[in-house]
Amino acid sequence: MDFDFTEEQQAAVEAAKAVFAGVEPDAVPSPALSPQAVSDDFDRALWARLADADLLSLLLSEEYDGAGLDAIALCLVLRESAKVLARVPLLENSAAAKTLQTYGSSEAKARILPGIARGTTVLTVASNGRTGHDGAELAVTARRDGEDWVLDGVQTGVPWAQTADYTVVPAHTAAGAAVLALVPRVRDGLTYADQYSTSGERYAELRLESVRIAASDLIDADGAWESLHHLLATGTCALALGLGEGVLGMTSEYTSKREQFGYPVATFQAVAVQAADRYIDLRAMEVTLWQAAWRISSGASGALPAAGDIAVAKIWASEGVRRVVQTAQHLHGGFGADTDYPLHRYHAWAKQLELSLGPAAAHEEALGELLATHTLA
Repeated sequence: MDFDFTEEQQAAVEAAKAVFAGVEPDAVPSPALSPQAVSDDFDRALWARLADADLLSLLLSEEYDGAGLDAIALCLVLRESAKVLARVPLLENSAAAKTLQTYGSSEAKARILPGIARGTTVLTVASNGRTGHDGAELAVTARRDGEDWVLDGVQTGVPWAQTADYTVVPAHTAAGAAVLALVPRVRDGLTYADQYSTSGERYAELRLESVRIAASDLIDADGAWESLHHLLATGTCALALGLGEGVLGMTSEYTSKREQFGYPVATFQAVAVQAADRYIDLRAMEVTLWQAAWRISSGASGALPAAGDIAVAKIWASEGVRRVVQTAQHLHGGFGADTDYPLHRYHAWAKQLELSLGPAAAHEEALGELLATHTLA
């Protein structure tokens, strides 16, 4: 594995830093105190700046005004976005667009992809299924009806669904094959019920009752859903890493200025040890993230399938981001619980990312199953 980033990947990072410079996290009350704590829409002004910087089409080919980069470049940009809690569907949009370009029909690509780079077309993904515990592809059925496909089922916890132009909905056929449906925001039989995430963002429960889509808007290629799911999981690990790094930076700055007994608290042994432990967490999150991103970018083979590296990255990201934020709140003292202080927002986001990634025990079980069925060299 090569840990050096390419010039193109480094250029993407520099562009992202310029776009996200000056973005301030919203210091808003907890969703428990205010159900509509955050705006119903994402940050459209920031979205336009990302489009101007050519960061919305990183994974697309030149044919669609893209840079033709890989998952590593996307994760580098997502890492920067999470440091400032950027409220944009960058992960979902990028992952869905890449999947459409790789596996979608020519008609769907020609209709949807040209608007991605400009920011005029926004995609999201329904990746949680009915409960958030079962496979998302099991929550919706897809059946052929003449020239069209008909969808029935429920997908929950879908981010940006009410404002995205299309939602990529995983589903399964009668034969048990996993497919992806490109569902427009407005469609007969499609209804939305508002939900609110732990971070206060507006999510949606999608109910599909005989929703009809054209055959060109259904992706039934082998591996499409697995590829999309892997990219979403790895990108979420990148968000966790960026958030954790932002929080550790805040903690370092605070403890170096906060004095007790005439000395900065950062010089106290107990504080220094806790900060060091969290730094170790972040380094572990980083190396496992790049291993997973490299595997899905290069298609390189290994002792285990790429799912094994992704599981390891998710284990560290899920537990690491929680530990980093909890330590930060502890070391900030009373400021850590102040809802007017930005750290509160980072804690809410960290909890949402932890829930999105799922419990480490589940990923350890999945990793154990892979180890049981593959012989390590």
